[in-house]
Amino acid sequence: MEEPQLLHSVTDSVATVVIRHPAKRNAMTAAMWASLPPLLGALADDPAVRALVLTGDGGTFCAGADISTLQGSPLEAQRLAVAAEEALAAFPKPTLAAVRGHCVGGGAQLAAACDLRFAEEGARFGVTPAKLGIVYPSSATRRLVSLVGPASAKYLLFSGELIDAERALRTGLVDEVLPAGALDARVAEFTRILASRSLLTQAAAKEFADGRTGRDDHWHRAAAASEDTAEGVTAFLERRAPRFTWHLSALEDAPEDASAPRAW
Repeated sequence: MEEPQLLHSVTDSVATVVIRHPAKRNAMTAAMWASLPPLLGALADDPAVRALVLTGDGGTFCAGADISTLQGSPLEAQRLAVAAEEALAAFPKPTLAAVRGHCVGGGAQLAAACDLRFAEEGARFGVTPAKLGIVYPSSATRRLVSLVGPASAKYLLFSGELIDAERALRTGLVDEVLPAGALDARVAEFTRILASRSLLTQAAAKEFADGRTGRDDHWHRAAAASEDTAEGVTAFLERRAPRFTWHLSALEDAPEDASAPRAW
């Protein structure tokens, strides 16, 4: 029997993290939850990584938390899940969940923590704490509400019922639904686009979109110290693809003078 684990690889500037627990439809064990934050930290620090894909092994994304882990200390199990969810939401580069099959419970929690979600036809989504008498974490609840709105979030949370990919698309839980067999190619195509864009723009936009405030001057200083704007404009005028070079470690070298000229 294969050990439950998180696998990862980096190809063409895109990191792929694969949830693998074939005996239990890729359910997350306590060890898997605990291993995700340090893995994400290492990938965030890797300048070769410009985007991240989270997916499941085989035909299932993730069936949730391994229920056997809830028998001992459910509060500790939830703490590990929330820490993993928050680490994924805080990942400073674009993230995309590639979903096929079931995306339920803790799997839906992880998918919602990604910036984008692409699903294959036939995927099923569910938020199922009401089936177990579990209080869903406030952070995960707020994130779900921000994606699908209060009414749809209550439908999912109150009932624990599964919804199909088409309904998930209508509610905003999913961004694209692909025909069977087309998910991998579309994810590869889209992440190539993400990796070709300015990470400076993406990192700042991610913070702003997620509601972080008080960081305008921080990002203006980063832009002023970066060559991405000049490269983008020059490439546009020369009718060529831009070669953006800004990376997160450049923040350490950005000027601290709040009066530094703004790039936009």
